[in-house]
Amino acid sequence: MPRIKPDHGTITFFLAAGANRQMCRLATTFNTQKQAFSYLQKHRREFERMARERLASGELEEGIVVLSMLQPHT
Repeated sequence: MPRIKPDHGTITFFLAAGANRQMCRLATTFNTQKQAFSYLQKHRREFERMARERLASGELEEGIVVLSMLQPHT
């Protein structure tokens, strides 16, 4: 699988996992990290839930939980 190069709308955050911190990366279609961070804050609970599920199932890329934007609800 080719590795996607980070762009301006990609941000990292850390998920508390007991005494440890797990690095997570969120790829968005936003042009700036500021916009991406605002989006993360708005949907923080959902992204943390998804990150915990991926961490529990071992879905990591080079030790990082990789997430992307939520699909719009239709």
